[in-house]
Amino acid sequence: MIIIVDERDLVKQGYASQFGNEGFPSAGFDLAEFEGWIDSAGEQDLTSVSACLVGEDHMDCLSPKAIRSKVDAPVIALVDQSSLEKTLRLFEAGVDDVVRKPVHVREILARIAAIKRRTADKDLSVKLDRLHIHLDGRDPEVDGKTFALPRRERRILEYLASIGNRRANKSQIFNAIYGVFNEDVEENVIESHISKLRKKLRNAIGYDPIDSKRYLGYRLMPVPQKDRADVVESQLIGLPA
Repeated sequence: MIIIVDERDLVKQGYASQFGNEGFPSAGFDLAEFEGWIDSAGEQDLTSVSACLVGEDHMDCLSPKAIRSKVDAPVIALVDQSSLEKTLRLFEAGVDDVVRKPVHVREILARIAAIKRRTADKDLSVKLDRLHIHLDGRDPEVDGKTFALPRRERRILEYLASIGNRRANKSQIFNAIYGVFNEDVEENVIESHISKLRKKLRNAIGYDPIDSKRYLGYRLMPVPQKDRADVVESQLIGLPA
């Protein structure tokens, strides 16, 4: 979920619509709402945040370091007019990037991916046997060829790949894919998406790499079910810890 902090409803709604068209959930706050939410939100909600976009007018009130103490996500300043002095001041304040509006959301998503790639100091992708999962919005690949997926199924696969060998329950996946504040979609839709995704993966690579445990949730495994008993979790190739 991408957070937008701005006083203007038109700005928040515009970005929400554009991010939604790209398959990324978002939530818009004014300054007071954001400060109240980030101080009171539970860990499950906070871990669903993938980036915070903050209007330049709020940078004097919001410390990027304080935001990152709550959420492990890039903080990007959105400015109406850029200047060297302003850009340097914002970077000194601790933002990860400065972007001048108007800007297409695809550029913002690319910048978020680049920041995370630099932070992780590695390629944003995970390899599972014949399956290569990109974490920057691109379709996965099977045997080096594009394996096109509907955006929700792709986002679920990316999310499971991004959390390594940890498990995610249905609520966590829903928050990551649809956003914490989406009340128009039932949480059970995740089961339908995962069922379709598992079938496609099984047809493409010959086995289902999504391991599920009742009450515990889902995670990705790098080998077929019949071989899993011989796999030690620490040997999960390519999966981030």
